[in-house]
Amino acid sequence: MDAVPAAAAVAKGGRDRGTEFIAVARTTDLDPGRARVIHLRGIEIALFNIDGAFYAVDNLCPHEGGPLAAGTVREKVLTCPWHRWQFHLETGRSPMNPAVEVRTYPVQIEDEQIKIGLVIDL
Repeated sequence: MDAVPAAAAVAKGGRDRGTEFIAVARTTDLDPGRARVIHLRGIEIALFNIDGAFYAVDNLCPHEGGPLAAGTVREKVLTCPWHRWQFHLETGRSPMNPAVEVRTYPVQIEDEQIKIGLVIDL
């Protein structure tokens, strides 16, 4: 799969922002149905392989900081292991309360490398 150009946008206050994709693992490093914690520039991210599709979200549950990488996933809905809060892996939103969400990160696959996108100032 070819790399997708980094997205650029203008943030509030007029600063240009872009997305930098950083290689974090190989596709063979994470079996389907498994998750791994990635530490990337001071951010703890949970990376999931769901039937060969990769998703990345903040690893800490917004409720009480539960480790989302240790949660369970069913039909792309992640359940926190501590108090059963749930989040869609694609959107980060809770199916029970759409006002509650966990941050998601874009994921790209390039030459078997899994890359996670982080927003940067240009």
